[in-house]
Amino acid sequence: MKALVTGGAGFIGSNLALILVEEGWEVVVLDDFSSGDYRNLLGFKGDVIADDILNVDLNRFKDIDVFFYQAAITDTTVRDQKLMMQVNVEGFRRFLDFAVKHHRPFIYASSAGTYGNIPAPQREDMAGAPSNIYGFSKWIDDCLAFQYMKIADSLIVGLRYFNVFGPREDYKGKMASMIWQLANQMKAGQKPRIFKWGEQKRDQVYVKDVVRANLLALRAKRSGIVNIGSGQATSFNKIIKVLNEVLGTHYEPEYIDNPYAEFYQEYTQADLTLAQEILGYTPQWTFEDAVKDYMQTVGFVE
Repeated sequence: MKALVTGGAGFIGSNLALILVEEGWEVVVLDDFSSGDYRNLLGFKGDVIADDILNVDLNRFKDIDVFFYQAAITDTTVRDQKLMMQVNVEGFRRFLDFAVKHHRPFIYASSAGTYGNIPAPQREDMAGAPSNIYGFSKWIDDCLAFQYMKIADSLIVGLRYFNVFGPREDYKGKMASMIWQLANQMKAGQKPRIFKWGEQKRDQVYVKDVVRANLLALRAKRSGIVNIGSGQATSFNKIIKVLNEVLGTHYEPEYIDNPYAEFYQEYTQADLTLAQEILGYTPQWTFEDAVKDYMQTVGFVE
């Protein structure tokens, strides 16, 4: 079996590409390296195409058996609406249309950003009121996917990722998870900085569960769009508490004003009922165990 992973030099894409190779797949990575990094693919034994989703010749992918579509601008602070829509929607449209025409499974990354600030827990039918252009672009992707599901005889599965963290995210810079950013501050001997007063809650899901969800999607009972999260809401104060326990530190948080208040999601928690029904997805990692595994993987603790 031959898989294409778009955005395969990025955080989630690289984790997925490496596991696919480990499981015996022939894997092609497509990435323009605008936010991905070659170091994420060290140890990768497959092909890498350095091109962008808007311009690459799709005929190169006629022999692909499965499309894992992870490519996108994921920086939620980007304000250039035309750029965000061109890359995240038009690029997506090209690949979805190509996969459907060639009757290939299409597994793609959606986002909890499609929910905006609706009350938690978020259920799939509650999406459609995003708070920023990134969430809007992902919502339009979902709308396109729903339209194709009505006419396609191939599998289409959208995975609405919540807050993903884990190895190979450090090259995302400011868009890396708060777990990574706070851990780095604490390792540097600094107080961890979070928005006042640390009780905002997010569904933090380990990247290993996200990769597993992508693989489960290939055996989905039907096409659909489902939440992929931990099913739990974790406050930023708790993140610091768990990091202190894992790192063996005793830092109190430094609370700062939130400059993104107008479009900041205060509370996210994935309802996983549909993911369990369609994919058989249940997260395998608790937050505490995931943080410990993560910190061990990156060498922060033994």
